[in-house]
Amino acid sequence: MSIPESQRDALRQAAIDISQKAWCPYSGFAVGAALLAVDGRIFSGCNVENASYGLTVCAERNAIGQAVAAGCREFQALLIFTATQQPTTPCGACRQVITEFAPDIDVISVCDGPNEIQVSMRELLPRSFGPHNFDQTSRLTE
Repeated sequence: MSIPESQRDALRQAAIDISQKAWCPYSGFAVGAALLAVDGRIFSGCNVENASYGLTVCAERNAIGQAVAAGCREFQALLIFTATQQPTTPCGACRQVITEFAPDIDVISVCDGPNEIQVSMRELLPRSFGPHNFDQTSRLTE
């Protein structure tokens, strides 16, 4: 799905702005994510690290959490910004969470350098586990 350039620019700016608020004292790797809802709203999130690394929350999951908390569950694009020379795609945990809400979403990764990556969620996480798997399960009965 292609989005208008104006929306893409707004996503990019939102991701850059929020990346500057990231809490990343351990890795120094700030990430900003901006999620475009089907109704045009933009939800953003940054990574929040923790000394107990497993408790770190990624920018993508924070953006989705913001959207869900606002009652939004339908999305059309996700843009991720990293202040690096090469773009970075979502980690595996984020891919799983993104797929929960938007298995067909376009994921755009941008950076300080000239390169970018734009792929569908299905390309990033083929054969994913998700809500569709529950439709296939047999229910145990007493």
